[in-house]
Amino acid sequence: TTAPLLDLGCGLGLLAHALKASDIGLDYLGVDNDREKIEAARAAAYHAGLQHADFDIVDLSSGFPEHRGSVAILDMLQFLTPERRSQLLARAAGCLTPGARLVIRTGMADGNWRSRITRGMDVFAKFARWMNAAPKTYPTRAGLATELASLGLRVLDCSPLWGRTPFNNWLVVAEPSIATASAGTGSTVE
Repeated sequence: TTAPLLDLGCGLGLLAHALKASDIGLDYLGVDNDREKIEAARAAAYHAGLQHADFDIVDLSSGFPEHRGSVAILDMLQFLTPERRSQLLARAAGCLTPGARLVIRTGMADGNWRSRITRGMDVFAKFARWMNAAPKTYPTRAGLATELASLGLRVLDCSPLWGRTPFNNWLVVAEPSIATASAGTGSTVE
């Protein structure tokens, strides 16, 4: 899709650089609550000549940027309580326009050895100060699929990304369902 992209929890803005390297030119807004990461993302984007990328400091627990298009949530859901995760997913779904996508990369709670390693690495990332939060909960595949469906989204892909790594990362891609898309809006949250 060429819809504008909102990257929630963008960190250093690596997705914007990956899009440019893949010759995908679309408007990009990355938001994160970590001031140092956003400042580094802005500097790197300037030096790389990312003309369609912008970055902003946003604490998603107290605000949400205005956006219409696609949304990416990469490696962030585990840092939210289930209630906050539900609120974030609802707000993200409300941004989606017809043809836009919600792209999620997340660890899943499925009790296997990869889950334990993933959680351990996330705890270590907080301890090492790579992340400014510790993991709280991980979604389950069934729970995430049910929640996305309740928001009027159709899951297009839910597949493991671990390859030859020990991490339990999954890719989830969803779009507004036909009924939602024909109405012209995504789900909304009051």
